[in-house]
Amino acid sequence: MDALSRDEVRRVDRWAIEVLGLSGLVLMENAGRQVADAVFGVLGEARSGRVAVVAGAGNNGGDGFVAARHLVLRGLGCATFLIASPEKVYGDARVNLQALWNLNADVRVLSPAEIPGLAVRLREFDVIVDALGGTGIRGAPEGAVAIPTGLDCDSGRAPGAAIKAVVTVTFVATKKGFLPPEAAEYTGRMVVADIGIPAQAAARAVRGDTPNSGTDVKGA
Repeated sequence: MDALSRDEVRRVDRWAIEVLGLSGLVLMENAGRQVADAVFGVLGEARSGRVAVVAGAGNNGGDGFVAARHLVLRGLGCATFLIASPEKVYGDARVNLQALWNLNADVRVLSPAEIPGLAVRLREFDVIVDALGGTGIRGAPEGAVAIPTGLDCDSGRAPGAAIKAVVTVTFVATKKGFLPPEAAEYTGRMVVADIGIPAQAAARAVRGDTPNSGTDVKGA
């Protein structure tokens, strides 16, 4: 389907949850698993190495927690760096952070004073998963999953510091901010991943169609 804007992404998410009946946990699980698959693609045939997932407190961080869980379960050395207080992680993201803790996975909560030194700590890893921000980020970073942190979802501009990804895993459709040629410097290779939202249903959400009942989705 066509590239999506920030607002269109939100409409698709609402449609998936409110009309299709997919829970946010299902969408987050599908997204995180796709990210884990992409990590193995970056690692190549060796399928070994050390991975760092750098996560924020929002749903993008939740995708990162899911990816970390799948990487751990597949036997990779994976450390998750949380750059927010755990008390700020809520909803579906909190469920998946708790799952990591329950697995005794390597979760490292960074204090504000530790964040400036994170770049040095990440040098020991072969792959870094950026799960900080997402399509909702505007301007310079304050989180590659969905979109490199610092790159505007709509304009494709990076008004401040921004992640330069080797691979960007985005969901449902590419984003309008990925279309300008200069955005490629930040996105690297693009992977549009399926998270269980039918393309026709997503298109209807973008158009703003409002079905009378969930049964209308069968004809999407």
